[in-house]
Amino acid sequence: QVQLVESGGGLVQPGGSLTLSCAASGRTFRDAGMGWFRQAPGKEREFVAVSRRSGAVTRYSDSVKGRFTVSRDNAKNTMYLQLNSLKPEDTAVYYCAADPRIIASELTNPGAYDYWGQGTQVTVSS
Repeated sequence: QVQLVESGGGLVQPGGSLTLSCAASGRTFRDAGMGWFRQAPGKEREFVAVSRRSGAVTRYSDSVKGRFTVSRDNAKNTMYLQLNSLKPEDTAVYYCAADPRIIASELTNPGAYDYWGQGTQVTVSS
């Protein structure tokens, strides 16, 4: 059974940093497309960052580019999201997703992923 488990969320002040982890089990996702998405109250789930080709290729939404970094440790079957210079508008539940069959053009589409974690809350507030 495939499982994705996120961790690392919490409450942080504006300008602060967090590191989110997404640990996968049940199969290897080394060559799979994996991504981070977030959903704020009353809003649709949105793309944050994606990684493919074992982490060699990454893409970021314009709202987080230069502040967030996605990485993968394939030996641990784990994906990370480093969040720096956090803003109140980054407050959301952050989800990781994975799909071994996803094509490049669908990487930013949350509806294209088969596997999802349960989410971890990130709150940016003073």
